[in-house]
Amino acid sequence: MTDEPSSGTGQNPHTDGGTQPGTPANSHPHAAAGQGTAHEQTTDRPDDSTPAGQPPEIFHPDDEELPRNPTVGQYIRRFLAATGALVRRQVWFLLIMLGTIWGVLNESVRPGNWRRTVRYEFQMTLSSVTVGGLLSTLVTGTLTGVAVVSQAIYWLGFAGMAKMTGSILVSVIVREIAPVLVGVLMLGRSGMLSLAEIGMLTTGGQIRSLQAGGLDPFLLLVLPRTLAFMVSGFTLGILFSVASLTTGYVISRASGALSSSLLSYYYDVATAMTPTDYILIPLKFVVVGFLVGLGCCVSGLTASGEDTLATMLPRGFSRGMLIVMAVSVLFSLKL
Repeated sequence: MTDEPSSGTGQNPHTDGGTQPGTPANSHPHAAAGQGTAHEQTTDRPDDSTPAGQPPEIFHPDDEELPRNPTVGQYIRRFLAATGALVRRQVWFLLIMLGTIWGVLNESVRPGNWRRTVRYEFQMTLSSVTVGGLLSTLVTGTLTGVAVVSQAIYWLGFAGMAKMTGSILVSVIVREIAPVLVGVLMLGRSGMLSLAEIGMLTTGGQIRSLQAGGLDPFLLLVLPRTLAFMVSGFTLGILFSVASLTTGYVISRASGALSSSLLSYYYDVATAMTPTDYILIPLKFVVVGFLVGLGCCVSGLTASGEDTLATMLPRGFSRGMLIVMAVSVLFSLKL
């Protein structure tokens, strides 16, 4: 008796999804591919033995290689590595400052870099720093004249050392106090503003957009602003010195501690200055303004994507104060 084909379609059951005897169930190519994909997905899944919300036992693959009982040599290597990382973090900003100082000096003498946009940025920054900081500089100079200059004139006259008035005023007011206070005023008023502007451009991605468009942020922002701070530092420093000395003379003349005329008073101050002072004092004002502006611009450009104003401003202010004090100390040592 012969087997008749199955009713219905009349197709061979071995060719329509059936399996031959002795043939594995996964021999079908589509089934094998599907099972292989499922196997790969299963191996890519994390281990379900770890409770949800808790880190795995081994958080970093390199932790398995760390010895449980390190030797003395390994302790020394770890100490040297930590010391080197600390030194790199501290010296990193200084090295950037040294490089950008040379970059500003080198690029500023090239006429091709002073395009219209660069000139406009220089004029706007110069106006903002000089005109905007004029009132605060004059007020601070007046208060310094009342609190320091008049007191110095009074006590020198009381001690019979009136002839040393000019040299004391030059050494204390013009050479030491004026550059520091002018640098702090520029840092607090205009420097923090530039740092915030450039820092927000950096964290917001606008600096990268300028670079993608073929524009150099160093030439557009850092170069003109740094030179504008330099010119403003010299201008505000001279105005501060004149305001403090004049106010001290007026207070001393009104109190009777000084009887000479204003021209004689300024003649004594001018003759007390040495030829070196005529070079170092203006240069000190220039360098303070230059480095304060450069430090604020560099701090803004080197901001990371995670920085905010709450982190950028304190860091920039502390760096600026260190710059002002370092310049004052170095010029006091005549280095």
